[in-house]
Amino acid sequence: MAAEDFIRSNIVMFSAFAFLALIAIEQVAIRLFRQRGKTPLKDSAMSIALGYLSEPANAATAFITLGALAAVEPYSFATIPVTWGTFILCFVLDDLRFYVHHRLAHRVRWVWAMHVVHHSSENYNLPIALRQSWTKHFTGTMMLKIPLVLVGFDPVMVTFCGVLNATYQFFLHTETIDRMPRWYEAIFNTPSHHRVHHGNNPRYLDANYAGTLIIWDRLFGTFEPECAADPPVYGLVKQLNTLNPVKLLTHEYVGIARDASQRGLRWWQRLAYVFAPPGWSHDGSRETTLSIRTAAGFAPDARRNRAASIMPAE
Repeated sequence: MAAEDFIRSNIVMFSAFAFLALIAIEQVAIRLFRQRGKTPLKDSAMSIALGYLSEPANAATAFITLGALAAVEPYSFATIPVTWGTFILCFVLDDLRFYVHHRLAHRVRWVWAMHVVHHSSENYNLPIALRQSWTKHFTGTMMLKIPLVLVGFDPVMVTFCGVLNATYQFFLHTETIDRMPRWYEAIFNTPSHHRVHHGNNPRYLDANYAGTLIIWDRLFGTFEPECAADPPVYGLVKQLNTLNPVKLLTHEYVGIARDASQRGLRWWQRLAYVFAPPGWSHDGSRETTLSIRTAAGFAPDARRNRAASIMPAE
C-alpha cells in the first residue's frame, strides 16, 4: 500500500469496531482471569456512550479546523510529497504538536474545560479512552496543526496523523498491562506512563503529556515514572461523583462563567478565570496543581533535573 492510500484509509471505522472488541477482551481478562483492573459497568457504559457520541458531535464542528487548514494551504512554503518517509516525519512532528496541545489542556482553564471530561472517571480502563469531550474544535488548540501545513505537509496527512495518534493512545488506558520492555518505555508512551498522567496524587500532577512518544516529556522536564510505593489514584483533584452526562461535559464551562462574572473583578481577573491554570483564583483561596505539589514536598524543578537521562531509571 502506498502512503497516499494509507492516509486516506478509513481508520476511524475500523477502530470503532476494534475498540469494542478490545474492551470485551479486557473485561474477560479482568473478570475471568483475575487480571489487574476494574471496569464498573455504569462508569464504563458512560465512557463508551460519551466516546461514540463525541464522533458525530465533533464531526459537526470539524469544519472549524479543516477550514483553517484548507485556508492556509495556499500559503505553504513548500509542497512536501506524500511518501512513507514524509509520513513518519509528519507523525513525529504532529506528536510534538499533540504534546503542546495536551500540556496547554492542563495549564489553561479554557482548554481544560474540554479535556476535563476525559479525566473525570475514578477508574482506569479501555472504556476511559473513549470518554472524550464534544467541544475539541472550539478550544483553539487544533490551530496548532497550521504550522505543519505551512511547511508543506498535506492537510489530509496532518489530519490522519492526529487520528492515528489518538488510536495508539486507546491502548494506553489499562491497568491490565504492567510494564513494557525497558527500551520501549524509554521511547514510547505506555500504559504505565499514562497511568501516571491520570493520577491525582501530588507526585503525578501535570506529568506525562505524551501522545505516542514519551521522549517529549523526558526532553521538556515533565516526565514522572510510575512509583509502586505511590500507586496512581485516578480522577480529578476534586471528584465530580456523578454520571450525569450533561454535568460531565459542561461543569467546567459553567464554573468559568460563574467565576468570570463575579462582581467587583478587574478585567484581567475575569480573563484569568478563563485562561489561567485551573485552580487559579483572584484572592488565592483555591489550589492549583503547582501549589498542591509544592505543599506535598515536590519541588517544581524536580522533574527537569531528571530530564537529562533518556533511559528510564525504574
